Amino acid sequence: MSTPIAPTSAKVRDSAAEATADIEDGATLVVGGFGLSGIPEQLITAVRDRGVTDLTVISNNCGVDDYGLGILLQTRQISKMISSYVGENKVFERQYLDGELDVELVPQGTLAERMRAGGAGIPAFFTPAGVGTPVADGKETREFDGKHYLLERALTADFALVKAWKADPFGNLVFRHTARNFNPLAATAGRITIVEVEELVGVGELDADQVHTSGLYVQRIVVGGHYEKRIERLVERDA
Repeated sequence: MSTPIAPTSAKVRDSAAEATADIEDGATLVVGGFGLSGIPEQLITAVRDRGVTDLTVISNNCGVDDYGLGILLQTRQISKMISSYVGENKVFERQYLDGELDVELVPQGTLAERMRAGGAGIPAFFTPAGVGTPVADGKETREFDGKHYLLERALTADFALVKAWKADPFGNLVFRHTARNFNPLAATAGRITIVEVEELVGVGELDADQVHTSGLYVQRIVVGGHYEKRIERLVERDA
């Protein structure tokens, strides 16, 4: 009779500050979230409080002026953003126009695939998105079956900052509703993946068929709380 593997909590950290303590100046971060949905807000705050600078951040967007990744812009800790959407952030606009912030705009589907490819160990891929636009500048173009495609490089990062709903001590993750967005992709693209979760459950409590991201990709887990979960623009239907 085989001996069961004992549960481990080696991945669980006491605080977001502890989990991010080795992020240094010049690091590259890939960060989950879409708009303000599913952002790892407490990990972002810990990075701000750590005071590291010259960060390259890969994320769908850069939050708003005073929330999400926008707080790292306020403190001028980000030197480059690789993202798809940069609206609704006046600090972002001002720093870009003043030459303080380097920006690489990427079509949203391409950004997602670049993260996925990085996590899968695929160095590059061809896509039709961006052909004939400034996105294609300096990139290899090839023709397949009469259609032109761009060569896009995969994206990886020193650290991934991810928000999940539930995790077990092994780092198996479950995301909730639209918070799933870019988080599973970001989790695979980081060399060290740090996840903040709303609930940590015991080993065996997660339904294996419901796990979205395997704990193989996760190195550190932090249990958060008191989430603000802002909505960028609240629209209500008339009664």
